[in-house]
Amino acid sequence: MCGRTACSLAADNLRRACAYRDRRGQHRQPEWVRQERYQPSYNKGPQSSGPVLLSRRHLHQDADSSERVLMDMRWGLVPSWFKQDNPSKLQFNTSNCRSDTMLSKSSYKGALLKGRRCVVLADGFYEWQQQSGGKQPYFIYFPQTKDAMDKETEGDQEWKGWRLLTMAGIFDCWTPPGEGEMLYTYTIITVNASKDVSFIHHRQVRPGKGVAGMPAILDGDEAIRKWLDFAEVPTQEAVKLIQPTENIVFHPVSTFVNNIRNNAPECVAPIELGAKKEVKATPSNKVMLGWLKSSQEGSPQKKENDLPKWTSQFIHTPSPKKTSADVLQQWLGKQGQPAAKKHKA
Repeated sequence: MCGRTACSLAADNLRRACAYRDRRGQHRQPEWVRQERYQPSYNKGPQSSGPVLLSRRHLHQDADSSERVLMDMRWGLVPSWFKQDNPSKLQFNTSNCRSDTMLSKSSYKGALLKGRRCVVLADGFYEWQQQSGGKQPYFIYFPQTKDAMDKETEGDQEWKGWRLLTMAGIFDCWTPPGEGEMLYTYTIITVNASKDVSFIHHRQVRPGKGVAGMPAILDGDEAIRKWLDFAEVPTQEAVKLIQPTENIVFHPVSTFVNNIRNNAPECVAPIELGAKKEVKATPSNKVMLGWLKSSQEGSPQKKENDLPKWTSQFIHTPSPKKTSADVLQQWLGKQGQPAAKKHKA
């Protein structure tokens, strides 16, 4: 399953990172809908909100279905047919949707057949490996280029920063009985874990059903286009895109991330496993270091009055003596084996 993600880019950079070409081949950036609701975070869980891409035609019937918009939606799908007055009264977990049952379960089938497909955006997601001493968290993400940074010169058209993980999702629109604002919610589709992630999920092999699931990742803009363009790509064709991918890397992170209230760069920073093992700087780790240094200067470390009141107590203020980037720089200076890797079966 996918129960925790990170999405730390500021709203403007997130928009730039989602640049695409429309049906006419024009370079575009998706427009934000309700941008003011978006809050970057290194530690997002179900019931929080997160950024998704969807076709503009879902909001404007006369729009080109290849045009995309960004919207902040609540994680955990509430079906449009739900009759209670409070979505928290939903009796089952809809944060994930298994690909083998998404066309049969009533919670997802209706929305999927209506073309309500979306792409859930994240820096990466977390998974936990059961070990004798407890659970070890890992951060999983797309391989990154050496010069990936999340801060560039303003006005640059081409995004050369962190490559966002793009996960296939389903969304729905729920209106409370009587008067009330429409609520947009989503679920992340899961597939059997790839060989790499099955290393983390080794204890979750399900008889007859393979290894416990990981997000269905859409690798490349063509896959994203087909998944989002519901007017041109019918459901039965789109679901063929839902497959495991091997194009991911991961590294162990601190158990600091275990607490959903912790929201700081330490959540994604690589660590070494075992006191005697040393690691060295690698291209992948240098990318992470640059990303963390930039992110400490920008989102989600916002002023307290820029965040909802309930999050103010969780704002992390880096120590002036030693920041997470300093710790990571010291860590990267050691000699040994890289932490960010693909597991070889």
